[in-house]
Amino acid sequence: MGLLDILFGRTKPVPPNLDQLFGLPAAAITLQTSTGYRPTGTGSVCFKAAEGGGFAALREEVDRLLALDDGKYTSQTDAYGYTWLIRQVADDDLAGLATDLHGVNSALVDAGFGAALLCTLVAFTDGTHPLGLVYLYKQGTWYPFAPTGPNRRDNTIELQIRSALESDLRIETDLTRWFPLYGAPGL
Repeated sequence: MGLLDILFGRTKPVPPNLDQLFGLPAAAITLQTSTGYRPTGTGSVCFKAAEGGGFAALREEVDRLLALDDGKYTSQTDAYGYTWLIRQVADDDLAGLATDLHGVNSALVDAGFGAALLCTLVAFTDGTHPLGLVYLYKQGTWYPFAPTGPNRRDNTIELQIRSALESDLRIETDLTRWFPLYGAPGL
């Protein structure tokens, strides 16, 4: 960081560490033993497609990923224009899910679309309530998201999950970055 960056209050963003996805299996064990939440086998990668030629190249990369392994991935676009690449595995194969999500993320980053990546979400449930563990690319951190209905969330559960996982995952400390992901795949 240079002198002008210091004077103008600019900071360098934390580079995403995609290998943090491999911390999920250990975090899932902690999560299940301490809170009763277990993986559902659903994970997704969210990105915002840009306009123009970059969008066409990104769409081609996404289509290539979707064609891998005979429909292994599905795609959906949400109400805000974000695209979700979704992967469903057996609920006891979190290591395989983490590997697959890492592969999608890495392919998009390697193709030059790292700036378009928003987050990765892995779904959990306690049998009644959904929970998402969300990895923020631009921050390099995780946070829990516990929706309870349309435009409602359970902050108490989210804080309990944060406390349970602080030693397993790099948790986002700024609660204003714990964005709601209502309607996200798997939730």
